[in-house]
Amino acid sequence: MAGTPFTPLHFQLVLLRRMADHQPGLVEDARHELGVSLSEMREANRRWQAMLHAPRGRSAVGRYRSVLGAPEVRERRRIGDLDCEALLWPVPLWPALRFEVLLAPNGAVWNEWLVRAPGATGPRLETAADLRPWSCTVDEVARAFAPARPMEGTAPTRWRLAFAARQDADPAAGDPAAGDPRRWVADFTWGLLQRVDETG
Repeated sequence: MAGTPFTPLHFQLVLLRRMADHQPGLVEDARHELGVSLSEMREANRRWQAMLHAPRGRSAVGRYRSVLGAPEVRERRRIGDLDCEALLWPVPLWPALRFEVLLAPNGAVWNEWLVRAPGATGPRLETAADLRPWSCTVDEVARAFAPARPMEGTAPTRWRLAFAARQDADPAAGDPAAGDPRRWVADFTWGLLQRVDETG
């Protein structure tokens, strides 16, 4: 594998490797779906890290283009007073998502994560019970449970959100206090939801 080109398949293994700490079962299922071994996943991650830290490596956006090819979508974004560019690539493991790289006006990468594909319908998020692993993205949770508070991630490529939400849509069906707002923290890797924990 070390002598072969780094392909979109290998990039998906990099995404999975980062998610394995939170969702080893889902990662294992996805790895089998891709038909690769655990050692191949580790090797893909090793090669990716080597590319990131190469002294004369490509720029971040150049690296993504070399691995993923030409972006499926390029669009302008207005963020505050700045005109930015978003590049989106398909990710076969998650057909309804795209890998997005957001570029600053000077070409620097501001953000890189999974987002809902243009035109795709996201999940209906009303309670904490709706927040299932790998079902939604950072921006979808932030919109559904505004005002969500961003928190520092526990490692690179990880994000966290603190927010208030009911536990369940039907309090009568279980916990009598399920309909009361509670405090939660959601963990994301590469922008995709991994877990939700109640904090009070």
